[in-house]
Amino acid sequence: MSHLASDLPNRTRERLRQTGVLLAVAATALLLLVGLLVLTGHAVGPALSALVRGAVGSSYAFTSATLVRMVPLGFAGLAVSLAFRAGLLNVGAEGQLLMGAAAATAMSLPLANVNPWLAIPILLLCGGLAGAGWAGVAALLRARFGVLEVISTIMLNFLALYVTGYLVRGPLQEPTRINPQSDTLPSALQLPVLLEGTRLHAGVPLLVLAAVLMWWWLSHTASGFRVRAVGASPSAAASAGGINVPRTVMLAFLGSGLLAGLGGAVEYLGITFALYENFSPGYGYTAIAVALLARLHPLGVLASALVFGALDAGANAMQRDAGVPNVVVSVVVALLILLIVAADRLLGQSTLTRGTSGRPAESGT
Repeated sequence: MSHLASDLPNRTRERLRQTGVLLAVAATALLLLVGLLVLTGHAVGPALSALVRGAVGSSYAFTSATLVRMVPLGFAGLAVSLAFRAGLLNVGAEGQLLMGAAAATAMSLPLANVNPWLAIPILLLCGGLAGAGWAGVAALLRARFGVLEVISTIMLNFLALYVTGYLVRGPLQEPTRINPQSDTLPSALQLPVLLEGTRLHAGVPLLVLAAVLMWWWLSHTASGFRVRAVGASPSAAASAGGINVPRTVMLAFLGSGLLAGLGGAVEYLGITFALYENFSPGYGYTAIAVALLARLHPLGVLASALVFGALDAGANAMQRDAGVPNVVVSVVVALLILLIVAADRLLGQSTLTRGTSGRPAESGT
C-alpha cells in the first residue's frame, strides 16, 4: 500500500505531462491552420466560423456530417490500434478498407432478393473477411519471407486502389457502362437510418460496439493479453511467457484487416451505396493519426475519430461557405500526424516502435 502511495505522484505527473503534450499539439494545429489561412489570403474569422458550423453548428451538421465521417475513421483507427498494439506497423488499412467495400459490393448482387436481416450481416461479414484476407497477404509475406509489413501494406494499398478501379470499369460497373462505378445498392440492403431526415445510420452503434468489444478483449481475455505482451516485447513474450509469437502476430494482423474491411463495408452499406474510384479519401491513412492520438486505446479511438470527423466535415463547410479550399485542412491534418508522432516520441512511449525492434521469435507455445 505504501508503495502505491509513493508511486501515485509519479503517475499523476506522467498523466499531466501527457495531457500537456496533447494540448500543445492541439494548440499548434490551431496555429498552423490560422497561419495557412493568412498565407493563402483568406479571412481567419469567417473561415474558422464556417469550420465550426460545418462540424457542430447544427444537429444536422453533427449527425449527418461529423458522425458519418467518424465511422470509417473509427473502424480504420481500431484496425491500426490493434496492429500497433501487437507491434505491427500495419499501414494498409486504406487498402483493406477498399477491399472490404469491394467484397460487399460484389456480394450485394446475388443477395439483392434475400431478406435484409440475413443479407446485411452477410455483406458486413464478407467485407470484414475481405479486409482480413488482404491483410493476410502481408502477414504471410512477413512470416514466410521476412518482408517488412510497413512496405508490403503500402504496396497493397496501391494494388487495392487499382483493383477497385478495374472492378468499377469492368465486372462491377453499372449497367449503362457510362460511369466508372457500381450499380446503386438496393434500398432494402442499406443500413437503417437512425434519425429520420439525417444520414445517421446504424454503422455508428456498430462502431461503438466494436470499440467496446475490442477494449474488453484486450483488457480481460488471455488472447488479448498475449497480443499486448507480444507488442511490448516479442522475445520476452516467447521466452518468459511461453507465447506463440508468430501465431499471435498473425491473428492480430488478420483482426486488424477485418476491422478495416468492416469499415469499408459499413461505408458502402450506410453512405455511398455504390463503389467507385476514390471511394476512400484517405481514411486508412488518417486512421494512423486517429490511433496515435487515442494512444491506441479502443475507446479513445471513438473520441479521436470524432475529432477528425469534425475536421473533415468542417473543411467541406469552409470550402462551401468561406471559399477556402478544403486542402488547407488536409495539410493541417498531415502536419498534425507529424506532430502526434513527435509527441509520441517526447512522451517516451513510442507506439510506433514498441515491439518492432526485431522479428518475432519463432518459438513459443
